[in-house]
Amino acid sequence: MKLSICFATAAVLLAIMACQQDADPKSAAGAAHSSAPAPGVAAVPTGTGPTARVVQAANAFMATLSAAQKATLIQEFTASNAARWSNLPAGFVPRLGLKLADLDSIQTKAALAVVQAATGTAANEGFAEIQQLRAADDNLNAAPPGTGFGPGKPGDGPPPGMRRGGGPPGGGPGPGGPPPGMRRGPGGRPPGLGADDYGSGVYFIAFLGTPSATGPWMLQFGGHHLATNITFGKGKVTGATPKFEGVEPLRFTTANAKVLPKGTTYAPMSAEAAAMLAMLKGLTPEQSKQAKLAQSFFDVLLGPGQDGHFPATKVGLPGKQLSRAQQALVMAAMAPWVQDSDDATAATLLAAYQRQLPDTYIAYAGTGSFATNGDYVRIDGPEVWIEFVCQNGVVYHSQIHYHSIWRDHARDYGGNFYGSTRQG
Repeated sequence: MKLSICFATAAVLLAIMACQQDADPKSAAGAAHSSAPAPGVAAVPTGTGPTARVVQAANAFMATLSAAQKATLIQEFTASNAARWSNLPAGFVPRLGLKLADLDSIQTKAALAVVQAATGTAANEGFAEIQQLRAADDNLNAAPPGTGFGPGKPGDGPPPGMRRGGGPPGGGPGPGGPPPGMRRGPGGRPPGLGADDYGSGVYFIAFLGTPSATGPWMLQFGGHHLATNITFGKGKVTGATPKFEGVEPLRFTTANAKVLPKGTTYAPMSAEAAAMLAMLKGLTPEQSKQAKLAQSFFDVLLGPGQDGHFPATKVGLPGKQLSRAQQALVMAAMAPWVQDSDDATAATLLAAYQRQLPDTYIAYAGTGSFATNGDYVRIDGPEVWIEFVCQNGVVYHSQIHYHSIWRDHARDYGGNFYGSTRQG
Protein backbone atom coordinates (compact mmCIF):
# COMPACT_ATOMS: atom_id res chain seq x y z
CA MET A 1 0.00 0.00 0.00
CA LYS A 2 2.80 2.43 0.84
CA LEU A 3 4.41 1.89 -2.58
CA SER A 4 1.10 2.58 -4.27
CA ILE A 5 0.70 5.81 -2.32
CA CYS A 6 4.27 6.85 -3.17
CA PHE A 7 3.73 6.29 -6.91
CA ALA A 8 0.37 8.08 -6.82
CA THR A 9 1.88 10.99 -4.91
CA ALA A 10 4.67 11.35 -7.45
CA ALA A 11 2.15 11.39 -10.29
CA VAL A 12 0.03 14.00 -8.59
CA LEU A 13 3.04 16.18 -7.84
CA LEU A 14 4.13 16.03 -11.47
CA ALA A 15 0.62 16.96 -12.58
CA ILE A 16 0.48 19.92 -10.21
CA MET A 17 3.87 21.16 -11.35
CA ALA A 18 2.71 20.92 -14.96
CA CYS A 19 -0.41 22.93 -14.16
CA GLN A 20 1.77 25.69 -12.74
CA GLN A 21 3.64 26.26 -16.00
CA ASP A 22 2.81 29.74 -17.25
CA ALA A 23 1.87 30.44 -20.85
CA ASP A 24 3.98 33.63 -20.76
CA PRO A 25 7.46 32.74 -22.09
CA LYS A 26 8.93 35.22 -19.61
CA SER A 27 7.26 33.51 -16.66
CA ALA A 28 9.31 31.66 -14.07
CA ALA A 29 6.37 29.56 -12.93
CA GLY A 30 8.11 26.32 -13.79
CA ALA A 31 11.73 27.34 -13.46
CA ALA A 32 14.01 24.77 -11.90
CA HIS A 33 16.19 25.57 -8.93
CA SER A 34 19.40 23.89 -7.89
CA SER A 35 22.06 24.21 -5.25
CA ALA A 36 24.14 26.31 -7.63
CA PRO A 37 24.47 29.89 -6.41
CA ALA A 38 21.57 32.09 -7.46
CA PRO A 39 22.26 35.56 -8.87
CA GLY A 40 23.49 37.81 -6.09
CA VAL A 41 24.32 34.84 -3.83
CA ALA A 42 27.76 33.59 -2.87
CA ALA A 43 28.77 30.06 -3.82
CA VAL A 44 27.15 27.46 -1.58
CA PRO A 45 29.70 25.22 0.20
CA THR A 46 29.84 21.57 -0.84
CA GLY A 47 30.43 19.96 2.56
CA THR A 48 28.93 16.55 3.24
CA GLY A 49 25.36 16.75 4.47
CA PRO A 50 23.03 19.74 4.75
CA THR A 51 24.18 20.74 8.24
CA ALA A 52 27.85 20.78 7.25
CA ARG A 53 27.05 22.97 4.24
CA VAL A 54 25.04 25.40 6.36
CA VAL A 55 27.75 25.64 9.02
CA GLN A 56 30.41 26.26 6.36
CA ALA A 57 28.26 28.97 4.77
CA ALA A 58 27.57 30.51 8.18
CA ASN A 59 31.29 30.65 8.99
CA ALA A 60 32.01 32.22 5.60
CA PHE A 61 29.33 34.85 6.25
CA MET A 62 30.63 35.64 9.73
CA ALA A 63 34.13 36.12 8.27
CA THR A 64 32.79 39.12 6.32
CA LEU A 65 31.38 40.86 9.42
CA SER A 66 32.77 43.29 11.96
CA ALA A 67 32.77 42.42 15.65
CA ALA A 68 29.74 44.65 16.19
CA GLN A 69 27.84 42.98 13.36
CA LYS A 70 28.63 39.52 14.75
CA ALA A 71 27.30 40.59 18.13
CA THR A 72 24.02 41.58 16.46
CA LEU A 73 23.87 38.43 14.36
CA ILE A 74 24.44 35.86 17.13
CA GLN A 75 21.78 35.78 19.84
CA GLU A 76 20.99 33.36 22.64
CA PHE A 77 19.05 30.25 21.70
CA THR A 78 16.07 30.74 24.02
CA ALA A 79 12.34 30.20 23.64
CA SER A 80 11.69 33.96 23.68
CA ASN A 81 14.28 34.67 20.98
CA ALA A 82 13.11 31.74 18.86
CA ALA A 83 9.60 33.20 18.90
CA ARG A 84 10.77 36.62 17.65
CA TRP A 85 9.30 36.21 14.18
CA SER A 86 6.18 37.60 12.53
CA ASN A 87 4.30 37.94 9.27
CA LEU A 88 4.03 41.71 9.75
CA PRO A 89 6.49 44.30 8.38
CA ALA A 90 9.50 44.89 10.61
CA GLY A 91 8.25 48.43 11.24
CA PHE A 92 5.54 46.88 13.41
CA VAL A 93 7.45 43.90 14.81
CA PRO A 94 11.25 44.31 14.98
CA ARG A 95 13.32 41.25 14.17
CA LEU A 96 16.52 39.89 15.62
CA GLY A 97 19.77 39.93 13.68
CA LEU A 98 21.15 41.85 10.73
CA LYS A 99 19.04 43.64 8.14
CA LEU A 100 20.02 42.82 4.56
CA ALA A 101 19.78 46.49 3.56
CA ASP A 102 22.48 47.32 6.14
CA LEU A 103 24.99 44.88 4.65
CA ASP A 104 27.37 45.52 1.77
CA SER A 105 27.09 43.47 -1.41
CA ILE A 106 29.65 40.85 -0.35
CA GLN A 107 28.00 40.41 3.04
CA THR A 108 24.53 40.18 1.48
CA LYS A 109 25.67 37.48 -0.93
CA ALA A 110 27.24 35.53 1.92
CA ALA A 111 24.10 35.88 4.08
CA LEU A 112 21.86 34.59 1.31
CA ALA A 113 24.25 31.68 0.71
CA VAL A 114 23.52 30.54 4.27
CA VAL A 115 19.78 30.62 3.56
CA GLN A 116 20.20 28.82 0.25
CA ALA A 117 22.33 26.10 1.84
CA ALA A 118 19.62 25.51 4.46
CA THR A 119 16.61 25.34 2.14
CA GLY A 120 15.22 23.17 -0.62
CA THR A 121 15.91 22.96 -4.33
CA ALA A 122 12.46 21.91 -5.63
CA ALA A 123 11.19 24.18 -8.40
CA ASN A 124 9.57 27.31 -6.97
CA GLU A 125 9.99 26.09 -3.39
CA GLY A 126 12.76 26.49 -0.83
CA PHE A 127 15.23 29.23 -1.62
CA ALA A 128 13.60 30.02 -4.98
CA GLU A 129 10.33 30.81 -3.24
CA ILE A 130 12.08 32.92 -0.60
CA GLN A 131 13.56 35.04 -3.37
CA GLN A 132 10.16 35.38 -5.01
CA LEU A 133 8.58 36.54 -1.75
CA ARG A 134 11.32 39.15 -1.33
CA ALA A 135 10.66 40.32 -4.89
CA ALA A 136 6.94 40.56 -4.08
CA ASP A 137 7.82 42.95 -1.28
CA ASP A 138 9.70 45.13 -3.77
CA ASN A 139 6.43 45.23 -5.69
CA LEU A 140 4.63 46.49 -2.57
CA ASN A 141 7.37 49.09 -2.08
CA ALA A 142 6.70 50.43 -5.58
CA ALA A 143 2.89 50.23 -5.39
CA PRO A 144 1.40 53.48 -6.76
CA PRO A 145 -0.53 55.93 -4.56
CA GLY A 146 -4.17 54.99 -4.17
CA THR A 147 -3.42 51.28 -4.06
CA GLY A 148 -3.71 50.73 -0.37
CA PHE A 149 -4.89 52.18 2.89
CA GLY A 150 -5.22 55.82 3.74
CA PRO A 151 -3.83 57.45 6.83
CA GLY A 152 -7.14 57.51 8.70
CA LYS A 153 -8.38 60.56 10.52
CA PRO A 154 -5.91 62.83 12.33
CA GLY A 155 -4.72 61.38 15.62
CA ASP A 156 -5.51 57.78 14.68
CA GLY A 157 -1.88 56.67 14.62
CA PRO A 158 -1.11 52.98 14.28
CA PRO A 159 -4.00 50.69 15.20
CA PRO A 160 -4.30 49.38 18.75
CA GLY A 161 -1.76 46.67 19.46
CA MET A 162 0.20 47.44 16.28
CA ARG A 163 2.46 50.30 17.23
CA ARG A 164 6.06 50.32 16.12
CA GLY A 165 8.08 48.09 18.36
CA GLY A 166 5.17 45.78 19.05
CA GLY A 167 2.63 43.61 17.35
CA PRO A 168 -0.90 42.40 17.71
CA PRO A 169 -1.72 39.66 20.17
CA GLY A 170 -0.82 36.41 18.43
CA GLY A 171 0.95 38.31 15.67
CA GLY A 172 -1.94 38.30 13.22
CA PRO A 173 -3.90 41.09 11.64
CA GLY A 174 -7.59 41.61 12.18
CA PRO A 175 -10.38 39.91 10.26
CA GLY A 176 -10.16 40.26 6.52
CA GLY A 177 -6.47 41.08 6.35
CA PRO A 178 -5.93 44.72 7.37
CA PRO A 179 -5.41 45.31 11.07
CA PRO A 180 -8.16 47.11 12.95
CA GLY A 181 -7.93 50.84 12.39
CA MET A 182 -6.38 50.63 8.92
CA ARG A 183 -9.01 52.30 6.77
CA ARG A 184 -8.83 52.42 3.02
CA GLY A 185 -8.31 55.89 1.69
CA PRO A 186 -7.05 57.95 -1.23
CA GLY A 187 -3.50 56.62 -1.01
CA GLY A 188 -0.66 55.73 1.27
CA ARG A 189 -0.05 52.69 3.42
CA PRO A 190 -1.06 51.52 6.89
CA PRO A 191 -0.51 54.15 9.59
CA GLY A 192 3.06 54.11 10.87
CA LEU A 193 4.38 52.44 7.71
CA GLY A 194 6.09 53.99 4.71
CA ALA A 195 7.21 52.54 1.39
CA ASP A 196 10.61 51.73 2.85
CA ASP A 197 9.02 49.34 5.35
CA TYR A 198 8.43 47.02 2.38
CA GLY A 199 11.20 45.72 0.16
CA SER A 200 13.68 42.93 -0.45
CA GLY A 201 16.22 44.60 1.84
CA VAL A 202 13.88 44.60 4.85
CA TYR A 203 14.65 40.97 5.72
CA PHE A 204 16.76 39.86 8.65
CA ILE A 205 19.15 37.02 9.38
CA ALA A 206 20.02 35.82 12.89
CA PHE A 207 21.83 32.87 14.43
CA LEU A 208 20.40 31.74 17.75
CA GLY A 209 23.42 30.08 19.28
CA THR A 210 26.73 29.70 17.45
CA PRO A 211 26.62 27.66 14.23
CA SER A 212 28.07 24.26 14.97
CA ALA A 213 28.05 20.72 13.62
CA THR A 214 27.28 19.44 17.11
CA GLY A 215 25.50 21.77 19.51
CA PRO A 216 21.95 23.10 19.06
CA TRP A 217 21.49 26.38 17.21
CA MET A 218 18.90 27.95 14.93
CA LEU A 219 18.92 29.89 11.67
CA GLN A 220 16.26 32.58 11.58
CA PHE A 221 15.56 34.46 8.35
CA GLY A 222 12.51 36.52 7.56
CA GLY A 223 10.62 39.74 7.16
CA HIS A 224 7.20 40.67 5.83
CA HIS A 225 5.25 37.53 4.88
CA LEU A 226 8.21 35.25 5.62
CA ALA A 227 9.56 33.50 8.70
CA THR A 228 12.10 30.72 8.28
CA ASN A 229 13.16 28.95 11.49
CA ILE A 230 15.53 25.99 11.02
CA THR A 231 17.03 24.25 14.05
CA PHE A 232 20.18 22.13 14.05
CA GLY A 233 21.55 19.69 16.62
CA LYS A 234 24.01 16.80 16.71
CA GLY A 235 24.97 17.34 13.11
CA LYS A 236 21.49 17.30 11.59
CA VAL A 237 18.33 19.33 11.10
CA THR A 238 16.11 18.75 14.12
CA GLY A 239 13.32 21.12 13.06
CA ALA A 240 12.33 23.01 9.90
CA THR A 241 9.40 24.78 11.54
CA PRO A 242 7.64 27.07 12.29
CA LYS A 243 7.59 28.31 8.68
CA PHE A 244 5.32 31.22 7.77
CA GLU A 245 4.73 32.22 4.17
CA GLY A 246 2.36 34.76 2.69
CA VAL A 247 2.27 36.79 -0.49
CA GLU A 248 0.77 39.98 -1.88
CA PRO A 249 0.12 40.40 -4.74
CA LEU A 250 -0.51 36.79 -5.74
CA ARG A 251 1.04 37.37 -9.16
CA PHE A 252 3.43 40.08 -10.27
CA THR A 253 6.03 41.01 -12.86
CA THR A 254 9.38 42.23 -11.57
CA ALA A 255 10.02 45.90 -12.31
CA ASN A 256 13.69 45.72 -11.29
CA ALA A 257 16.49 43.20 -10.93
CA LYS A 258 17.19 43.63 -7.23
CA VAL A 259 16.39 39.98 -6.50
CA LEU A 260 15.27 38.28 -9.71
CA PRO A 261 15.48 39.10 -13.44
CA LYS A 262 13.51 42.15 -14.50
CA GLY A 263 10.34 41.60 -16.52
CA THR A 264 9.69 38.07 -15.23
CA THR A 265 6.28 36.99 -13.93
CA TYR A 266 6.01 35.10 -10.66
CA ALA A 267 3.20 33.55 -8.61
CA PRO A 268 5.12 32.38 -5.53
CA MET A 269 2.41 30.38 -3.74
CA SER A 270 0.46 29.14 -6.75
CA ALA A 271 1.63 25.55 -6.21
CA GLU A 272 0.40 25.62 -2.62
CA ALA A 273 -3.02 26.95 -3.67
CA ALA A 274 -3.34 24.48 -6.56
CA ALA A 275 -2.40 21.48 -4.41
CA MET A 276 -4.87 22.38 -1.65
CA LEU A 277 -7.59 22.96 -4.24
CA ALA A 278 -6.90 19.58 -5.85
CA MET A 279 -7.10 17.89 -2.45
CA LEU A 280 -10.54 19.38 -1.72
CA LYS A 281 -11.85 18.74 -5.23
CA GLY A 282 -10.87 15.09 -4.84
CA LEU A 283 -13.45 14.61 -2.06
CA THR A 284 -16.90 13.17 -2.59
CA PRO A 285 -19.88 15.38 -1.64
CA GLU A 286 -20.33 13.47 1.62
CA GLN A 287 -16.64 13.70 2.48
CA SER A 288 -16.66 17.41 1.67
CA LYS A 289 -19.57 17.90 4.06
CA GLN A 290 -17.67 16.07 6.82
CA ALA A 291 -14.50 18.08 6.22
CA LYS A 292 -16.23 21.48 6.29
CA LEU A 293 -15.93 23.48 9.51
CA ALA A 294 -18.70 25.62 10.96
CA GLN A 295 -16.31 28.37 12.09
CA SER A 296 -15.05 31.27 10.01
CA PHE A 297 -11.33 31.93 9.65
CA PHE A 298 -9.64 35.15 8.58
CA ASP A 299 -6.08 34.19 9.45
CA VAL A 300 -4.12 31.12 10.48
CA LEU A 301 -4.72 29.92 14.03
CA LEU A 302 -1.11 29.08 14.86
CA GLY A 303 0.72 32.13 13.59
CA PRO A 304 3.26 34.19 15.55
CA GLY A 305 2.87 34.04 19.30
CA GLN A 306 0.95 30.76 19.19
CA ASP A 307 3.76 28.29 19.85
CA GLY A 308 2.55 25.00 21.30
CA HIS A 309 -1.14 25.94 21.11
CA PHE A 310 -2.28 23.08 18.90
CA PRO A 311 -5.99 22.28 19.33
CA ALA A 312 -6.53 19.33 21.65
CA THR A 313 -9.11 17.74 19.34
CA LYS A 314 -8.64 17.09 15.63
CA VAL A 315 -11.56 18.01 13.40
CA GLY A 316 -12.63 17.28 9.86
CA LEU A 317 -12.09 14.18 7.76
CA PRO A 318 -9.50 11.55 8.83
CA GLY A 319 -7.11 10.06 6.31
CA LYS A 320 -8.24 6.54 7.18
CA GLN A 321 -11.52 7.33 5.38
CA LEU A 322 -9.77 8.35 2.16
CA SER A 323 -8.93 6.22 -0.86
CA ARG A 324 -5.33 5.77 -1.96
CA ALA A 325 -5.77 8.40 -4.66
CA GLN A 326 -7.24 10.86 -2.15
CA GLN A 327 -4.40 10.16 0.30
CA ALA A 328 -1.96 10.89 -2.51
CA LEU A 329 -3.63 14.27 -2.97
CA VAL A 330 -3.16 15.01 0.73
CA MET A 331 0.55 14.18 0.43
CA ALA A 332 0.79 16.38 -2.66
CA ALA A 333 -0.85 19.21 -0.72
CA MET A 334 1.76 18.93 2.05
CA ALA A 335 4.71 18.82 -0.33
CA PRO A 336 5.04 22.51 -1.32
CA TRP A 337 5.50 23.46 2.34
CA VAL A 338 7.71 20.55 3.39
CA GLN A 339 9.92 20.98 0.33
CA ASP A 340 10.88 24.43 1.57
CA SER A 341 13.29 22.59 3.88
CA ASP A 342 16.50 21.10 2.54
CA ASP A 343 15.94 18.14 0.27
CA ALA A 344 17.11 15.43 2.69
CA THR A 345 15.01 16.79 5.55
CA ALA A 346 11.98 17.15 3.26
CA ALA A 347 12.23 13.51 2.20
CA THR A 348 12.48 12.34 5.81
CA LEU A 349 9.52 14.44 6.94
CA LEU A 350 7.29 13.50 4.00
CA ALA A 351 7.97 9.82 4.70
CA ALA A 352 7.02 10.31 8.36
CA TYR A 353 3.89 12.27 7.49
CA GLN A 354 2.88 9.60 4.97
CA ARG A 355 3.06 6.86 7.59
CA GLN A 356 0.76 8.98 9.77
CA LEU A 357 -1.85 9.60 7.05
CA PRO A 358 -4.58 7.41 8.59
CA ASP A 359 -4.61 9.68 11.66
CA THR A 360 -4.17 12.93 9.72
CA TYR A 361 -7.26 15.13 9.33
CA ILE A 362 -8.16 17.60 6.61
CA ALA A 363 -10.67 20.40 7.16
CA TYR A 364 -11.72 23.60 5.44
CA ALA A 365 -13.96 26.65 5.79
CA GLY A 366 -15.41 29.09 3.30
CA THR A 367 -16.02 28.27 -0.34
CA GLY A 368 -13.15 25.84 -0.82
CA SER A 369 -12.11 27.74 -3.97
CA PHE A 370 -9.32 29.85 -2.43
CA ALA A 371 -10.56 32.91 -4.27
CA THR A 372 -12.50 34.64 -1.48
CA ASN A 373 -11.65 36.29 1.82
CA GLY A 374 -12.02 33.66 4.57
CA ASP A 375 -11.37 30.60 2.41
CA TYR A 376 -9.34 28.34 4.70
CA VAL A 377 -7.88 24.83 4.77
CA ARG A 378 -6.00 22.80 7.37
CA ILE A 379 -4.02 19.56 7.49
CA ASP A 380 -3.54 18.28 11.04
CA GLY A 381 -1.72 15.04 11.73
CA PRO A 382 0.08 13.44 14.64
CA GLU A 383 3.00 15.67 13.68
CA VAL A 384 2.24 17.78 10.59
CA TRP A 385 0.20 21.00 10.86
CA ILE A 386 -0.42 23.18 7.79
CA GLU A 387 -2.87 26.08 7.44
CA PHE A 388 -3.61 28.13 4.33
CA VAL A 389 -6.02 31.08 4.26
CA CYS A 390 -7.18 33.86 1.92
CA GLN A 391 -7.41 37.44 3.17
CA ASN A 392 -8.42 40.72 1.60
CA GLY A 393 -5.43 42.61 0.29
CA VAL A 394 -3.65 45.15 2.48
CA VAL A 395 -1.88 47.14 -0.24
CA TYR A 396 -3.78 45.80 -3.28
CA HIS A 397 -7.11 45.93 -1.53
CA SER A 398 -9.14 44.88 -4.58
CA GLN A 399 -7.40 41.50 -4.48
CA ILE A 400 -7.01 38.69 -1.98
CA HIS A 401 -3.66 37.57 -0.63
CA TYR A 402 -2.42 34.41 1.07
CA HIS A 403 -1.20 33.55 4.56
CA SER A 404 0.06 30.11 5.55
CA ILE A 405 1.88 28.34 8.36
CA TRP A 406 3.65 24.99 8.52
CA ARG A 407 4.28 23.63 12.01
CA ASP A 408 5.19 20.27 13.47
CA HIS A 409 3.68 19.05 16.75
CA ALA A 410 6.98 17.37 17.69
CA ARG A 411 9.69 19.34 15.87
CA ASP A 412 8.97 23.08 16.11
CA TYR A 413 12.30 24.70 17.07
CA GLY A 414 13.82 21.22 17.01
CA GLY A 415 11.61 20.13 19.91
CA ASN A 416 13.76 22.22 22.26
CA PHE A 417 10.86 24.21 23.71
CA TYR A 418 7.65 22.50 22.53
CA GLY A 419 7.02 18.87 21.64
CA SER A 420 9.91 16.43 21.47
CA THR A 421 12.41 15.80 18.70
CA ARG A 422 11.70 12.51 17.02
CA GLN A 423 13.38 11.17 13.94
CA GLY A 424 11.21 10.11 10.96
